[in-house]
Amino acid sequence: MSEQTIYIGVAVLALVLCAIAALLALRRARRGRLCDMDLMEGHEFEHYCADLLRRVGFLEVEVTRGSGDYGVDILAELGGVTYAFQCKRYDGPVGIKAVQEVYAGRDYYDRMVGVVMTNQYFTRPAVEVARKLKILLWDRGYLESMAEE
Repeated sequence: MSEQTIYIGVAVLALVLCAIAALLALRRARRGRLCDMDLMEGHEFEHYCADLLRRVGFLEVEVTRGSGDYGVDILAELGGVTYAFQCKRYDGPVGIKAVQEVYAGRDYYDRMVGVVMTNQYFTRPAVEVARKLKILLWDRGYLESMAEE
């Protein structure tokens, strides 16, 4: 084997290792941003969710005022369908109350779809009520998949 062949092999190996390191760093950075949402205040999380919705194609994304929002934190539209979002940045599972809030708010704002977004997951009763009331539940896993798009 010639010395030139060895140099080329080493160079290719170095490039492959750099590419792997870059991919791992990107993956770690994405995961870090999602963990950062656990440290956000409620209103900061609402703006994070609004930015996430914009990035995946929602239009006319509007964060409602903090108090007196009738259970809706974000209003948006996608493909002619109007949405009302309730954002919950919690330390544990999200229960029925969030589902009830967005259910009422969806009708108050005359929206077609109600969604609860959270950095956590939902209790079984919340899932059952949401199914009955036709409310979408977007948990941590769903937000992670949105962030990766």
